[in-house]
Amino acid sequence: MLQYLIQIWNSKDLRNKILLTLLILALYRMAAQISIPGANLEAIKAIFSKSQIFGAFSMLTGGSAENFSIMLMGLSPYINASIIVQLMTVVIPKLENLSKEGEQGYRKINQYTRWLALPLGFLQSYGMIALLNSQSQVPIVENLSNPSIILPIMLTITAGTVLAMWLGELISEYGIGNGISILIFINIITAIPPMIAQNLFQAQANPDKLVPFVITLLITIIMTILVIIFTDAVRRIPITYTGQHTHARAEQSVLPIRVNQAGMIPIIFAVSIVSLPTLLSQLMQNATSEWLRGFAAFLGSAFTMQGIPYLVLYFMLIIGFTYFYVGITFKPDQVAENIQKRGGYIPGIRPGKQTAEYIAKVSSYLNLYGGLFIGFVAVFPLIMQKIFTNMQFGAVQMLLSGAGIIIVAGVVLELVRQINTQLVMHDYKKFY
Repeated sequence: MLQYLIQIWNSKDLRNKILLTLLILALYRMAAQISIPGANLEAIKAIFSKSQIFGAFSMLTGGSAENFSIMLMGLSPYINASIIVQLMTVVIPKLENLSKEGEQGYRKINQYTRWLALPLGFLQSYGMIALLNSQSQVPIVENLSNPSIILPIMLTITAGTVLAMWLGELISEYGIGNGISILIFINIITAIPPMIAQNLFQAQANPDKLVPFVITLLITIIMTILVIIFTDAVRRIPITYTGQHTHARAEQSVLPIRVNQAGMIPIIFAVSIVSLPTLLSQLMQNATSEWLRGFAAFLGSAFTMQGIPYLVLYFMLIIGFTYFYVGITFKPDQVAENIQKRGGYIPGIRPGKQTAEYIAKVSSYLNLYGGLFIGFVAVFPLIMQKIFTNMQFGAVQMLLSGAGIIIVAGVVLELVRQINTQLVMHDYKKFY
């Protein structure tokens, strides 16, 4: 390990990229601590402490939401815009053609994504402010109905999202790469030390809480290892490429298909849907109609984050969205066509339609296994919290949610690949 770090430090280009990335991350974390003037921070912290959904959102924003920071929305508008643009590539032929143009098309699509993130960030900022204000007994910001007050706050939060996107692009272009994912990763990681401190403080006051904390720590480590193994798992379909000449020797290759083809997207979709009943409950709990208040109470009790309806719906939505997302992003017909154009075939499978059907069948099986595993990782921490509560250990916070574990594992693996690639390039340049 030490030799690996020394090798990284001796590579001047890689060292400069890592140092620049760390500097940008420090600036990003400093910006996340800047609160919007005039906000009642005590009221906001009370909201996040009593709501698990708001607490989960605060974790993904690195605490900036809890601080009512200029980074209140974090990269959420950009993530939503990215998902929308990916879905629209199936509907809009122009975007579909751009997606096939390689690096140049990717840059153009990324530009559209950034432009779409602006109005989304502006609208989402108002929605978040209104939602937080409705949950507080004390106004978070006075006179929010006044446009001269609410509009500057919305513009400030939108500017924070733009700043976050810009910093992510700097990391992608001049730093170690994969900037947006690294910013989300650092948001999750920075939330771990306060959780450890809180759990240790509770264990100091009540030694019985030390056992669930140790169990939680071990479960987090084991699940992280399993997710890393799962993230790298692929199904390799053998491909034979015939030579152009009669006596040319056939070349053997493989078509790798990841077990987790959808990544984090199904969880993002599922969380958006499964959180709606709870959000509606919170919005309607102060309604003037007695029927609406009763309906809000029913939704709030039935769809708690540790309730059976919530867990079952969450799990099923993840599996469903796994099939949905992979179905619109992975095209077996195109893959089969590309294999055939290059003179390749799958042994025992006819080129063309049968190859496409075979690849689609393999992808469908992998989607089932991938969706089941992602669903398990997502709901297991919630189940453990429910078990701890039933065992009268009280509320023991998990160090990472299922979504957080998948993000952390994916980003770390990608970082290792990026660093190894840079090291190979550094060693290769020594010969010139």
